[in-house]
Amino acid sequence: MSEKKLKEIVVISGKGGTGKTSFSLALLDALSQNKKIVAADCDVDAADMHLVLSPEIQKSEVFISGNFAHIQQEKCSRAKGSSCSVCYDLCRFDSIKKIESSEIPEAKSASNPIRFSIGENDCEGCMLCVEFCPEKAIVFPERKCGKLFVSKTRFAPLVHVALDIGSENSGKLVTEVRKKAKSLAEETNSDYLIVDGSPGIGCPVIASITGADQVLIVTEPTLSGMSDLKRVAGLVKHFKIPHAVIVNKATVNLDISQEIESWCSKNNISYLGEIHYNKNVTLAQLQEKTIIEYEKEEVEKPFTSFIQKIIKDIL
Repeated sequence: MSEKKLKEIVVISGKGGTGKTSFSLALLDALSQNKKIVAADCDVDAADMHLVLSPEIQKSEVFISGNFAHIQQEKCSRAKGSSCSVCYDLCRFDSIKKIESSEIPEAKSASNPIRFSIGENDCEGCMLCVEFCPEKAIVFPERKCGKLFVSKTRFAPLVHVALDIGSENSGKLVTEVRKKAKSLAEETNSDYLIVDGSPGIGCPVIASITGADQVLIVTEPTLSGMSDLKRVAGLVKHFKIPHAVIVNKATVNLDISQEIESWCSKNNISYLGEIHYNKNVTLAQLQEKTIIEYEKEEVEKPFTSFIQKIIKDIL
């Protein structure tokens, strides 16, 4: 008997605010009704799937990315009155700051009133100061960037993160989320891995889509929406990943919606259709529901019908 193949679907957008996450949540809801799913929130800068899914955290782990220089004030020769400034002179990133000894708790009694300090978020990690400090007073600890969670939700397991304030998003973090989610999906013999990817065309987006089976690009009918669609579609095409376009809030500007459809046709990009602007999407979020859940109580179910059509057509 052949082993069931996991299919990874990544939902992305060229810019924020297109409705990418609302679409991801709707897709997750619809598929989970008769398929085994694992979800991953790879929009780590602004992860918000948890706001609707209300996850119950099962596991958590600290995410470490890179290192930063830290001056051990008690070992620094300036604590003994020295005028050494090797680290300050060598730093080309202005990461090392002059501060009053009184501002450093462990240096209040120091004879030299001016000391040096390195902010964790200022350090570029070049290690030059570490290597050349004559007193070996500068250490290079790992940088904690946030926490990674594996949670239980009403639809499926969710892998997501909480980035620390000031921490920089990176492809490494996105890759770690996808790796964890894929491993969980394989362990549970799931049918689909649904990934809410990062917006834009940078490193986190590349990390979101690499090796995916299908990419769905959610755009909006605005000038910036169309411009960013062209850029992100070019990125996906470069990696030779099957992809398709969905226009959300199409009735906001029907002319640009038609222009997007024509552009997709000319460039041989699969066009899955349009979703009309629907205030119920916002009302659903306020109730911590997906639009699929919200529409169960409505007579007309346009979003639900559209999602079901996509599942039938390409999944």
